[in-house]
Amino acid sequence: MRVRFSGLFSICLFSGLVALSGCGGGEAQVDASKVAGSITVDGSSTVFPITEAMAEEFRREQPDVKVTVGVSGTGGGFKKFGRGEIDICDASRPIKDSELQMARQNNVGFIELPVAYDGIAILVNPRNTWCQSITVQELKRLWEPSAQNKVTRWNQVRPDWPDREIHLFGPGVDSGTYDYFTGAIVGKEGASRGDFTSSEDDNVLVQGIAADELALGFFGYAYYQENKDRLRAVPVDDGKPDNGNGPITPSVDTVKSATYQPLSRPIFIYVRSQALDRPELSLFVDFYLKNAPALVGQVGYIPLPDEAYQLAQGRVERKVTGSVFAGGSQVGVSVQDLLRKESGAAE
Repeated sequence: MRVRFSGLFSICLFSGLVALSGCGGGEAQVDASKVAGSITVDGSSTVFPITEAMAEEFRREQPDVKVTVGVSGTGGGFKKFGRGEIDICDASRPIKDSELQMARQNNVGFIELPVAYDGIAILVNPRNTWCQSITVQELKRLWEPSAQNKVTRWNQVRPDWPDREIHLFGPGVDSGTYDYFTGAIVGKEGASRGDFTSSEDDNVLVQGIAADELALGFFGYAYYQENKDRLRAVPVDDGKPDNGNGPITPSVDTVKSATYQPLSRPIFIYVRSQALDRPELSLFVDFYLKNAPALVGQVGYIPLPDEAYQLAQGRVERKVTGSVFAGGSQVGVSVQDLLRKESGAAE
């Protein structure tokens, strides 16, 4: 996803000496006004707007540090990260066991840092007058592997919907959004029908849905916000009486409160722990976490609670490697609860 970042307020980075203890610098201190070097980031198109915004503001304070932010999808980013080719991987889901094994084989340690919340929105064309809400079971019936070439019309999803073709759009298989959606809806990450229009570029998905009355697709809520004049978000009913008693529309409040289920999720950056010995990367990560509460909202995403950022900062200071998301994405789990539990265990 590429959300254009412009006109963002300038954020003042702390000045003077920046202590690097706990970040690979021991008791050494670095004059923040004289830092130079380069930082490479790649991965999720969903997290890209946040990291690009951070990089742009950081360059204002550190013009001699070059921050390059690429987009190859969460899966593509983790491949580069696991080979030690980049410093930071943007990720819209937790690291998978296979990606973790690759990193271990290449002696790449990492620190997992949640940076924001995002929801996955279900989108239709504004001319669609019949799909006013959809259930998790209906989404599963539509997207599970057995639906391929079989569930192809709207009335096969719900009988009172029209007997017309349904045209599906979604992120590519390297996307963390695709992984999270299939895990939350189908029950297994990466398991879905294959006969849908897929793209790593969410602009393609927007254009496809906006031009087709019969379309239905999914991608990150923040990018829907950038295009809500061209699309309509469909409320989702997870069928659980303790979650609002009916269909829930994605919004800042429903994602942050986790009532928009099961499609609310945290998004991350993964930092190569060995690279934190470099002053420019240590400063950038510190800048990222300290300014995330303000910057995340400026680019359309949902900030984590302050406690979550403080706990994430603690992971960096203690150089806590590994993932708190054992086995991958955990639907409906509080980030701060996981981090708090880990922090308490460490103490």
